[in-house]
Amino acid sequence: MEVGDSAALCGRRAVFTLDNYLTALFQGEIRNLSSFTPDGDAGLLWPIGVNPPFTPTSRFDLLTWEYFTEMHTFSCPDGAPKCPLQGVWLLDVQQVLEEALDQLNQRYLPWLHFRKRRLLNGYRRFDPTRGMEYTLDLLLEATTERGHVGVITKRLSLLRPLSLVEILPMPYVTEATRVQLVLPLMPSDTGHIAGFLDAFATSLLDPQENVALTVLLVYDVSSSGQEKDVYEEVRSMLAELEKRYPFLRLEVSSVRTELPSQVRLMEVVSKKHSVDTLFFLVSVWSEVTTEALNHCRMNAIGAWQVFSPVHYQEYSPDVSRHGFSAPQSAEFLRDGHFDRLSSSECCFYNSDFMRARSRMAAEVQGEEDEDNGDIELLDLFLRHSELHVFRALEPALVQRFSLKKCSTHLSSESYHRCVLSNLEALGSRVHLAMALFDQDQTNST
Repeated sequence: MEVGDSAALCGRRAVFTLDNYLTALFQGEIRNLSSFTPDGDAGLLWPIGVNPPFTPTSRFDLLTWEYFTEMHTFSCPDGAPKCPLQGVWLLDVQQVLEEALDQLNQRYLPWLHFRKRRLLNGYRRFDPTRGMEYTLDLLLEATTERGHVGVITKRLSLLRPLSLVEILPMPYVTEATRVQLVLPLMPSDTGHIAGFLDAFATSLLDPQENVALTVLLVYDVSSSGQEKDVYEEVRSMLAELEKRYPFLRLEVSSVRTELPSQVRLMEVVSKKHSVDTLFFLVSVWSEVTTEALNHCRMNAIGAWQVFSPVHYQEYSPDVSRHGFSAPQSAEFLRDGHFDRLSSSECCFYNSDFMRARSRMAAEVQGEEDEDNGDIELLDLFLRHSELHVFRALEPALVQRFSLKKCSTHLSSESYHRCVLSNLEALGSRVHLAMALFDQDQTNST
């Protein structure tokens, strides 16, 4: 870790893996050779021997600083203004403060000895070209050789450089693999199937993408014995789609269950396909594009990696467009957010699913566990496989707004995530505030 203060930014380097003497020797050689470069000594940046800072090309590339204290950070993943430091983040701050104090004492001993009273301000940002940068404002108690004690404030600059960078070998994949879309359909979702099929035909069938579709009609156990089929209209729409696109490989299956979890539904589909089938589980609100399909092909790697895209969730039109006209298609992404709480889409190979499912059955040993009652595919691969689970934002995968039904059979954590996902899909804080303001104005008149 590199440490410098505001008076002398070319400070010594504290290295955990190399001897300080060798480090100082290498830095001295770099300092001597810098005089022969075009920029001379002026081109020597702190810390010596580390890549220069990242230079943004536009305002969208700016690296932002995060403010933190010894116990809290003011840049939280969920958008909260303040959250406690935990785990590795807390350990990171503790190590940085300890290293800063050690470097000060090494530099000024035996004339001064410093003891930290508290951290006044802390700032950090990650620079992809060099590592994590820190700026600390410390309130220090300084003791001289004669025992005089005083309190001073000092600003320190620190850098935890990137080290041990390695290239991970990845299996070769192509964009020619057929993708088998799997669409589970509940009786309450039949009103949305027309929108899904229209988007599916426009985005994937008109360009003749190498894609197949499996529609899994889920019947409730209590519906047995009913004369009218709740999916009669859906079957006619699927038959019409198959007539319009003769090259489409369309498969319609049905299952009757009272616990329609992702894993149990995929068990039905998995048995009807070969082990090398690439599945892409979607929902009836998903709008799958060619780009999302290619990302599925590239990021799902058999016996190696599963891809769980974070879709872009549309806000409620009644809230986000309250008092405004509908935006143009180019501005659509302004009316939504990336739903990190949802895992309704997943891309994986059939062989990986079968292996993880067999492992789960062996580990559970047939016992019904409350947390495994309605397990999702993402949890299946995380808990019962050695595969890499790649989860990333996918702007090419959009979900139309709809309040999802949260199953009571879900585990407490999954049920909580489902409820929060529905609440966050209503609108942004600005949209909700404007709606509440308009409601207050209406009630007051």
